[in-house]
Amino acid sequence: MIVMWNKPWTMKEGFLIGGGLIVIGLILELCVGPVVWETFAWPVNGIVLAIFVTIIAVMHLLRAKFYAFRFLSTYQAAIPVMCYAFVLTIMMGLTRQTSNGRGLTNMLSFWPFVLTYVYMAVIVGLVVLKSRLNTKTPSKIVAGIFHLGLFITMTTATLGNADMQRLKMITAVGEKEWRALDQQGRVKEMPLTIELKKFIMETYDDGSPKRFASEIQIKTKSGENISTTVDVNKPAEVDGWKIYQYGYDTSMGAQSNTSILELVSDPWLRYVYLGIYMMLFGGVLMFVFGVRRK
Repeated sequence: MIVMWNKPWTMKEGFLIGGGLIVIGLILELCVGPVVWETFAWPVNGIVLAIFVTIIAVMHLLRAKFYAFRFLSTYQAAIPVMCYAFVLTIMMGLTRQTSNGRGLTNMLSFWPFVLTYVYMAVIVGLVVLKSRLNTKTPSKIVAGIFHLGLFITMTTATLGNADMQRLKMITAVGEKEWRALDQQGRVKEMPLTIELKKFIMETYDDGSPKRFASEIQIKTKSGENISTTVDVNKPAEVDGWKIYQYGYDTSMGAQSNTSILELVSDPWLRYVYLGIYMMLFGGVLMFVFGVRRK
């Protein structure tokens, strides 16, 4: 008979906690449906982030009274949740994801996936606060920088998803357009106007498309006029929007008088990059200190 929940807890308890969260997630998925990220749009996501950080800070302050809080900052808790997160991420990679899907076909809104990553973020946050207690040890400082970067990346990438907009705009030569369509086909009025000046297509010898782009003129809300050319992987950046070449009238080919543009806004992306850079910086320092020790 396997005895569990006797202190100190081991990875057995860690796997049981993670598995329990997945079961709770499945129940929530069946009862209330997938996570609706649109409800977390600004300022709700900012409030949620503040509450989340406060909860982690309180758990850290009460770690002496509650053993469970101390356990969450150990590798016995971290390794099991990382295993669950790895398996779920692999499943996401092997399953075709759709914005309107449910369960495994839309993992970012799948409750077991979300709860697993929230739990992992709690563990990382507690590790960051625990690292601050060892500021005299260089290796602990480096670990703190790495884990803080990981925490920033996880939280901002998740909550920032609610504010990300990915729209399609159909433009015609000589006509100004300020309306775009979201992924559900709803019309959105944009804070800028785009006029297609010319559609450009370069082809290979067999006539297949080699490059297609659009010469456009953008008028911003402030009245600024910008003339630029956008390609598939070379967007124009205006007032927080990235404008990509997306498509064209395939029946007309190089003679197309219309161009489909993709407009992307992700205001939290800068914070995601900040977290990634901190992780890279911490990783480099870990390598440097490791070489010095040898």
